[in-house]
Amino acid sequence: MFERESLSIPAMRQVLGDTLRRLGVNEDSVADILLAATEACTNVVLHAGQSVSVYEIAATIRRGACRVEVTDAGRGCSRPRFRVRGTGRGRRASAAEPARSELAESGRGFAIMRACVDDVRLRSAPGRGTRVVLDKRIQW
Repeated sequence: MFERESLSIPAMRQVLGDTLRRLGVNEDSVADILLAATEACTNVVLHAGQSVSVYEIAATIRRGACRVEVTDAGRGCSRPRFRVRGTGRGRRASAAEPARSELAESGRGFAIMRACVDDVRLRSAPGRGTRVVLDKRIQW
């Protein structure tokens, strides 16, 4: 759990990065995960709403993959769900990828997340918060 303030983002990066490195995750994978997680947490700080005092970030590693979930109990958004296949480093975008205009309302954050990880999912509902799930194949 982190306070919904800009100072929480460097703290999250430190904790998550140190944990991944101690587990033996390759530095390129760590850098990609941290950049995508930073974008997701920045969205919480900027858009969750004043009633949200904290947000949660959870990371799981299983069989060569890392999942990071960033969750807040904020105001949510009207677009309840979408999924973007990431392009990651050197991968092509999937046919399921939304058009650039569909992501424009969120600025560049989702495009950055998409470029860093293999899969980005957003689940949100007005008044019920938002969850961003980032999945990345990792190297050791």
